[in-house]
Amino acid sequence: MTLTTTEGLINHLGLAIVGSNQGPFGRLNCGNLLVRGSMKRVTIFAKGNVDIHDSLHSCRVGGKLLWNGINEVLRSRGIAAVVRLKHETWTRSDALLATPGVVPPEISDRNLALGYYSAESQFSSAIFSCDADAIILSALPDFATELVRHHRTGILLYPNDAHRWPENDRNWLRDEFSERASLEVDAAMAHLGRLIERLQTSLDVPILLYNVSSFVPGETVHCLQGMGEIFATRARRFNLGIAALSEQTGISVIDVDAIIGRAGADKFKLDAIHLTPEGYRLVAEEVVRVLCDLGVAGFEDYDNG
Repeated sequence: MTLTTTEGLINHLGLAIVGSNQGPFGRLNCGNLLVRGSMKRVTIFAKGNVDIHDSLHSCRVGGKLLWNGINEVLRSRGIAAVVRLKHETWTRSDALLATPGVVPPEISDRNLALGYYSAESQFSSAIFSCDADAIILSALPDFATELVRHHRTGILLYPNDAHRWPENDRNWLRDEFSERASLEVDAAMAHLGRLIERLQTSLDVPILLYNVSSFVPGETVHCLQGMGEIFATRARRFNLGIAALSEQTGISVIDVDAIIGRAGADKFKLDAIHLTPEGYRLVAEEVVRVLCDLGVAGFEDYDNG
């Protein structure tokens, strides 16, 4: 037998790989290899950025592995399952809903240096036809990401690291696209609602959605007059919208805001967006708890109590 890929070799040896396929996340994570044997294999399709990746896959700081993902939780709790994580970065729900599933020629012809947010990832529609036991999404892209829109085609693009692009690409971006714009909360909830409806129509699996931690380490603001929409206010409005989505659609919310609030934001957040490795561990533990409550295959026999 000739095995031409790393994954083929891993499968031949009876192992399961947990990994993702975008940017630096695509490297083989040897710490997440488990002997399969009697283990139940659970496939999770996760669409999100640093919050999803660093909690479920792994968290590295300065090149050092400090948290090794959801399978660490399973091992520590004696759950006889191994998660195979299919991870894609994404930009926003409106862009995902509009994607044709292939990179448009306006983008592919230029070979843009998009870093972690490759064109293939930005225009992927794989989530709508994936073979998975559960889907995990994050509200953080809708909360934080500003996209540009192509004047002629309406294509939405996240021009990651545009300040580092060659001058001709920066000029093309300026001439062909609108200014960066973020989503209003009501628009974001409408897009997320349509995305959830589409997923529920095509896939009969649980859907989990991370909300946004509203805590900012060290923040001491006590009067909001004249400040407009600050980070914490926007996050709370998003989280109220996500609670309403859960009520309407039956999705499960991974309440990152409550997890970090109970544990202590000053201890478990590095900044407004990023958690510490221990903070990501707490989030992964909540994901496992919810999957157990939902009775996802491989988790159904585990007693959360």
